[in-house]
Amino acid sequence: MAADLTWYFAYGSNMQRATFRERRALSPAEVSVGWLEGYALCFDIPVGPGLRGVANLARADDSRVWGVLYLLNAEQHAHLDRTEGVSAGVYRRMLVPIQTQYGSTVEAETYISELRDPARRPSHRYLSLLLDGARENALPDGYIHALEKWDLAWDERDGAFNPPELRPQPQNSSS
Repeated sequence: MAADLTWYFAYGSNMQRATFRERRALSPAEVSVGWLEGYALCFDIPVGPGLRGVANLARADDSRVWGVLYLLNAEQHAHLDRTEGVSAGVYRRMLVPIQTQYGSTVEAETYISELRDPARRPSHRYLSLLLDGARENALPDGYIHALEKWDLAWDERDGAFNPPELRPQPQNSSS
């Protein structure tokens, strides 16, 4: 492995090829699948005025988060920092040990945020990006089923698709 190439562990929308390769315009040197022990996936980073949240990690001893490993150069990591809001304090990079699908462990950088609201949930659109990425990368069926079971937040944006069974959630008023 070249000296300037390091692994990035994606567990959110960056697992999806269209998001990572097309929208973010990143071409990794290598792609693999793996998991992070001792953490759980959550969607507690607030986005928008409603209850929508995006992916984050929370310490949880008996849990595991599956994701996609991308081998990137320093310039690609810097670009990813910009797209993920690192300079704005949304996320920070964290070095983690990832168990790979091949039985080895690699050190990878991933993102974690301290901006947390436990009432937040993924929107249908956002969770669909994760599910697409999980299926495209052949993550375990059990993990995909667990993603499918997440309660969804109403997407308050104009033109957003909300499944018929999903109804807007009342907002807490702070008067």
